[in-house]
Amino acid sequence: MPPPSDIVKVAIEWPGANAQLIEIDQKKPLSSIVREVCDGWSLSGSEQFALRYADGPQLYITEQSRGEMKNGTILRLAISPARAARQLLERIQSHSIDARLEALKELAKLSADPTFATEYINMEGIGTLARLVESGNHFGEMLAFTLTAFLELMDNGIVSWDLISLSFIKQIAGYVNQPMVDVSILQRSLAILESMVLNSHSLYHRVAQEITVGQLIGHLSNQEIQTYAIALINALFLKAPEDRRQEEYSNPLDQQLTEMASTLAQKHLRSIILNHVIRGNRPIKTEMAHQLYVLQVLTFNLLEERMMTKMDPNDQAQRDIIFELRRIAFDGENDPGATEKRKAMYTKDYKMLGFTNHVNPAMDFTQTPPGMLALDNMLYLAKLHQDTYIRIVLENSSREDKHECPFGRCAIELTRMLCEILQVGELPSEGCNDYHPMFFTHDRAWEEFFCVCIQLLNKTWKEMRATAEDFNKVMQVVREQITRALAMKPSSLDQLKSKLRGLSYSEILRLRQSERMSQDDFQSPPIIELRERIQPEILELIKQQRLNRLCEGSCFRKLGNRRRQEKFWFCRLSLNHKVLHYGDLDESPQGEVPFELLTDKIPVSDIKSVVTGKDCPHMKEKSALKQNKQEVLDLAFSILYDPDEALNFVAPNKYEYCIWTDGLCALLGREMGSDLTRSDLDTLISMEMKLRLLDLENITIPEAPPPVPKEPSSYNFTYNYG
Repeated sequence: MPPPSDIVKVAIEWPGANAQLIEIDQKKPLSSIVREVCDGWSLSGSEQFALRYADGPQLYITEQSRGEMKNGTILRLAISPARAARQLLERIQSHSIDARLEALKELAKLSADPTFATEYINMEGIGTLARLVESGNHFGEMLAFTLTAFLELMDNGIVSWDLISLSFIKQIAGYVNQPMVDVSILQRSLAILESMVLNSHSLYHRVAQEITVGQLIGHLSNQEIQTYAIALINALFLKAPEDRRQEEYSNPLDQQLTEMASTLAQKHLRSIILNHVIRGNRPIKTEMAHQLYVLQVLTFNLLEERMMTKMDPNDQAQRDIIFELRRIAFDGENDPGATEKRKAMYTKDYKMLGFTNHVNPAMDFTQTPPGMLALDNMLYLAKLHQDTYIRIVLENSSREDKHECPFGRCAIELTRMLCEILQVGELPSEGCNDYHPMFFTHDRAWEEFFCVCIQLLNKTWKEMRATAEDFNKVMQVVREQITRALAMKPSSLDQLKSKLRGLSYSEILRLRQSERMSQDDFQSPPIIELRERIQPEILELIKQQRLNRLCEGSCFRKLGNRRRQEKFWFCRLSLNHKVLHYGDLDESPQGEVPFELLTDKIPVSDIKSVVTGKDCPHMKEKSALKQNKQEVLDLAFSILYDPDEALNFVAPNKYEYCIWTDGLCALLGREMGSDLTRSDLDTLISMEMKLRLLDLENITIPEAPPPVPKEPSSYNFTYNYG
């Protein structure tokens, strides 16, 4: 019979005594259980004791947390939290250095326990630790344990960070700014400053006066404190007021920084993170990956203001930017001050630029997002990648087949899409580590990313032979191409381009089909069994197609012929599949060659084997050495037949090579192993499976067949047709 659910069997330890194995009744008060345990070891004053876990964080057990105890848990009898806090506080204030060090070491371990922390803080313990730091008389190990205990106590959230004094902040900031400080002290000092900034708006201003991003950059080369330094940079960046964020803490990946001294140092931040963190000689751990993700998100969030800014159609300066786009594309006059009447003549040019509103393209930028950010991207492309910009615009403006890609509309929609993919304007997610190394490789990473993606969009548009009606379909494909490429985590923009080149429209279609086939339904045992049953039928179908093609025959060029007029020969299989007929031709045939013209023949029964590539006799001859290039080797095959003879082939293309090698293998009863056979097999099985499963759409296929019913007790029954 199982024990009642409110009874927990545990072991309780006490130094110098045998452990007690007891059953704890969860309905009894915890004080009664502690009294019984103390009585078992003849200990008086049970109110001075408490139970703690013996393993893990060794937390105290309270009435609120006792429900977490499981059968087999090992506990330890310890002095109560209040008594432990009082003893540690007395030892920390003692004059003995050794006693104080041991007390601080123990306090650093106990401070993570909320029960102990509450008792210690109620005894003004936080103030005691703060005064130890402010005195400036503690160094090395003692200071490290003091800062650790302080941070752990404050992280319990029992008291407000606003109570921290300015002198304490200055002392902690001093440790960060000093050139030679122990690593453990630096780690804890940076962590304390980060917590101050994140948990108190008033403390942000005080910390920002003592610590600048430029001062923190020097710590990024030290692998032991990199994570803490970037975490503090992120905290300062996250809590900065909006105006200061744009100025003092401007985009760390953007070299267009203000002249403020604290910000000038940031132009090296990107390269230092790239060289010392991302490309460092240590693998990036989870916490560092999260901090890099946070920095990436906060960096892109600087684009939010432009993303949410509508264009004013009546603002002449903003309209001149659009005019500049037209001028660069069509090499017009560089006259930003042209009259409205003059600019009205450019309606045709604005249409060729792909704007939706040809008369006043400024109206295209009144929707947010992407607002003015789209115009910024277009102008960057036009000025810094002028050849690419002009090529995209002109090649589409000159097309008259309704397949032109509207550059303006595409750029605006692409900017909106990139903002969604990179979550511009959203706060960082807790626990997310999805950073992209390539965004740390360029000072204008966002703009360069846009330039790569707009070229991808133009390429995909052409591959899909899209028209204006297909705009949304193209954007869906481009989104999939970009997200798949980003998922591969390219380390640079060049790698991104390489990944995107491999994700053509046809490849996306292939991946979609492959993923549909690999869904759970297609991996269930019944479907796998059906596939295995279908496969022999499909292989037989492919075999018959190959043999039929051999019966039709093919024309081959004679290798080694140096005469200007080429020589050809023809080979085909007899209709009964028993003889190969071949013979020379004066010219390439225009159709099927009759058997009568093919004077030579080889009985299939005499064929010993089929060899390919370098194993072919004609690839080993000296006369073939000059022509023995890789493309010839890839198309060469030979039939070896009795008595020690060979018929040598060089296929005109890869397709014919696969057809003939497969067909000859089929004649000899061997497996057809060409790339064409594998492709045909996948395609035909996929089609056959879909056709057979059409009637089962939206029906769950069971993993196992239904059970066969039992035999009837008697077969003495009839069916009444009446």
